[in-house]
Order: sequence, then C-alpha cells, then structure tokens
Amino acid sequence: MNLFFKELRSYRKGLFFWSIGSVLLIWTSMVKYETLLGAGDSANNLIKQLPSSIQAIFGLTGFDLMKVSGYFGVMFMYIALMATIHAVLLGADIISKEERDRTSEFLFVKPILRSKIISLKIMAGLVCLVIFNILTAASSVYFVNLYGKDTSITVDIVNLMVGLFFMQLIFFFIGTAVASVIKKAKISSSIATAVLLMAFILTFFINMNQDLDNLKYFTPFKYFDAKDILANGSLDIFYVILSSFIVLAMIGLTYRVYSKRDLSV
Repeated sequence: MNLFFKELRSYRKGLFFWSIGSVLLIWTSMVKYETLLGAGDSANNLIKQLPSSIQAIFGLTGFDLMKVSGYFGVMFMYIALMATIHAVLLGADIISKEERDRTSEFLFVKPILRSKIISLKIMAGLVCLVIFNILTAASSVYFVNLYGKDTSITVDIVNLMVGLFFMQLIFFFIGTAVASVIKKAKISSSIATAVLLMAFILTFFINMNQDLDNLKYFTPFKYFDAKDILANGSLDIFYVILSSFIVLAMIGLTYRVYSKRDLSV
C-alpha cells in the first residue's frame, strides 16, 4: 500500500490544479448565464439564427439557453472535455512514468507481483478520478443553484456526473492500455490524447450530419450526451453496458501486455 499512497502524493498537485480549473470553468460559465438572462429572448433568438453547423460546433443544438438545464447541458460538453483529458493523461502517465523516470528497475525488482503494482497504480488513479468528479459535481450543484433563479436541476446534474464518470473511466483505461503497448511515455500520452480528440471531433460531425449517426458508437461523448440525459432523466442502459465492456477490455489489455513486456531501465 505504500506504492498506492506514493502515487496519490505524486498526483495531488496535478489533481488540485485540474479540479480548480473545473470549478472555475463552472463558476465563470454560470456568471455568463446570469448575463445571458439579462439580455432576455433577444440573445436566444440570435443564437437560433446561427447556422446549424455553428450551433453544432459550439454544442448549442437542441438546448434552450434561457433555461438553466439547457445552459448547463451546453456547459457539460466542455466539462466533459476537461475531465476526459485529465483522465487520459493520468492513465497514460501512471503506467509509463516508471520507465520515463528510470525507476522501473528499482520498483519491479521488489518482492511484489507486477500485476499488483499495476493494480495499486490504477487504484490511485481511480481515487483521483473520483475526487475530480465529486468536486465537479458539488461545484455544479452549488453554482447552478446560486445563479439558476430558484430552478433546481440537482437530479439532472447527478445523472450527468454519473455519465461523466463513465467517460472518465473509458479514457483513463484507454490511457493505461496505450501506455502498456507503447513504451515511450511522450508518445503514449500523445497517442492516447489523439484518440480522445478524434472522438471529440467526431461528435461534432455527427451533430452536424444525421447520416453519420451510426458512428456514435465510436465516440464515448455520444454515449452520455447531455441532451439525451436531460430529456430522458436517466442514462441509457445500453451505453452503460457498452462503456463497461470497453473499460473491462482496456483493463484486460493493460494487464496482459504490461505484465509480459520487457521494461526499459
């Protein structure tokens, strides 16, 4: 367990700054919501006049920005992007950093199974994800209730944050899987981040063109789309199962490849 706490300590500073960034994003966005309300229907009408492609790029499609639920639905896309970037970088780094820092020889000659070392590292990463998610959820509830003009959407926020956690898990374990396959830390982080950004960009294309709807299975950002969650009041069980399958597959790949590969020392 010493390794577990060591990993937590090594990532506490990064977790702090990522969490502060998330809180600031939510706070400043809700301040802008108060300004938007002051502009009245004129702002909403102006947004509706924008081309559908522009609305899709900024995640405005299908939301009424005069309602706090619609405004938070638009915000959620950017919150999700921040949370998943943190998750994928954390996943890649927590696996590859021993070889990057040339400490793998010291660590892996200890009388402990390599699979247990990986497990402790993953546990530390999961704790970081949970803390980030809880702080994001708490700040969302607080600032939405503060600026939401007595309109409570706490249940919707909780549903969205559960969906966010699934996305965090998917990209965290994509990061660990890529880092287990690619030995060089910088390359593995770059590839894992590229996968995330391609999934995020694919979401825009799907939103702009309904003919591409079948591609939604290739981007976790569509599994927990704020518009669908807010409309249905719950997560789609199919995507929960699909997400769980992807997470388990990435976990299996991480253990199988990393446990057998030769380490650079």
